[in-house]
Amino acid sequence: MSRLHLTFECAGATLAGTLDTAPGTSGLLLVTGGNEIRSGAFSGQAALAARLAAHGYPVFRFDRRGVGDSGGENKGFRKSRKDIESALAAFRVIAPRVERVVAFGNCDAASALMLAGGAGCDALVLSNPWTIEGDDKTPPPAAVRARYAEKLRNPREVARLLTGGVDLGKLARGLIHAGRRSAPPANLAGEIAAGLAAFDGPVRIILAGADRTAQVFQSNWDANDPRVVQCKDAGHAWAEPQAREFLDRHLIEMLRR
Repeated sequence: MSRLHLTFECAGATLAGTLDTAPGTSGLLLVTGGNEIRSGAFSGQAALAARLAAHGYPVFRFDRRGVGDSGGENKGFRKSRKDIESALAAFRVIAPRVERVVAFGNCDAASALMLAGGAGCDALVLSNPWTIEGDDKTPPPAAVRARYAEKLRNPREVARLLTGGVDLGKLARGLIHAGRRSAPPANLAGEIAAGLAAFDGPVRIILAGADRTAQVFQSNWDANDPRVVQCKDAGHAWAEPQAREFLDRHLIEMLRR
């Protein structure tokens, strides 16, 4: 196994990619969310690539246009389909043994893959998809209910309530919000649902139970979707030991299919 750095073309721009080599015929295309570079926050995606390569699966990472080492204009996740398709094509050229590509994206990278209908990949692992419109920072009622339920399971929080350590006015406002019905799906949630419906390959949606982005997604998604699995105490970046194990296990399961 080795790590190769390369460049490839996308709509007239030169993009930077990294391949962690491995002998497997199934490979992972790792799509970066936000404006993160392909190594990820605190090199988390580079570490993930190394772990999967050690299991025998090649992993291709890249910086989309205008991010990190890539040229061109950064048009955001909504307009990154061409970047993903170009990265997939480069992956297939640099690793010709790969017959099947699983794409993985966290946050708006998951949403980008959904909007693109999988962008030509064979299977998708979608983590904490982003469905928040504009600058809305108000958590949905479902997320508020989950937060209060967690607090009531914590003896310290119950003691704070009984001893006057809780702002009762704030608590009342929170309970009123929690009791409201969730709003109808936002436009972005509807768009990603329509995009995913056009994809006919295997899909797994993994959610971090302690992540607000995942909670907002759940409030906008079909609660009975069998493709959704959750890791209760995981954070958004899957940094906790049990969360990292959960992430790796589900990625490997999809790569083995």
